[in-house]
Amino acid sequence: MRSTFSILPYINRNKVKADGTTAVLCRITIDGKSSTMATGIYCKPEDWNSKTEAIRTVRENNRLQEFRKSVELAYDEILKKQNVVSAELLKNTLAKRAVIPTKLLQMGERERERLLARSKEINSTSTYRHSGYYQKYLKEYLTSLGKEDIEFTDITEDFGNSYKAFLKRYKNFSPSQTNKCLCWLSKLVYLAVDYEILRANPLEDMEYEKKPAPKHRHISRAELKNILETPMLDPMQELGRRAFLFSTFTNVALNKIQM
Repeated sequence: MRSTFSILPYINRNKVKADGTTAVLCRITIDGKSSTMATGIYCKPEDWNSKTEAIRTVRENNRLQEFRKSVELAYDEILKKQNVVSAELLKNTLAKRAVIPTKLLQMGERERERLLARSKEINSTSTYRHSGYYQKYLKEYLTSLGKEDIEFTDITEDFGNSYKAFLKRYKNFSPSQTNKCLCWLSKLVYLAVDYEILRANPLEDMEYEKKPAPKHRHISRAELKNILETPMLDPMQELGRRAFLFSTFTNVALNKIQM
């Protein structure tokens, strides 16, 4: 039988930090018994809407919504495994998961767990699947440096540029592939900023690869002359050459008539 379960986010307006923000707390109630825990999210008291239980700033409110989803998912998991769940048990389970990673690959695995849960919600696994590749390339790069992982505080712009060079030299990636890997790296570092592990993103000024200019979808006069003067030995290729020339000059003639 499913328990009576509710989640109530709230703030304590009497406890405001020096920067003007206060912690967002969450009261979990199951079968009339409640337990309170911190969400790790902070906001200004004037940004808190007690009626909608939401934060007016988009960034913090999105984090709050993700937290609520994690509570609901943890509740369902415990209920399936143990057939019984209490507020204290749920709180302890969430507290273990709430330990914020201070290393790059650890943060990547944590983010992939979130993407996996999200993929089940939207019934699409492409983003989660691609994240596995990006995580793998980061791990290979760190292995090439003789490291199993790296602290966020040790990451510099040179680290990002060296990773880019690694992808181009040893993976032979195109600019598009390289940029996707760099985006994953930057995303993990920005998460460290969100969790206040870093004050700023050291990769913010890192340059991404420039995409090559699109190829022209027309041929030059010299190329057309060469096609006209060079019959093909293969019958099918020669048929294709003649069909191309016929369609080309037919279109030219039609355009002149219309003009």
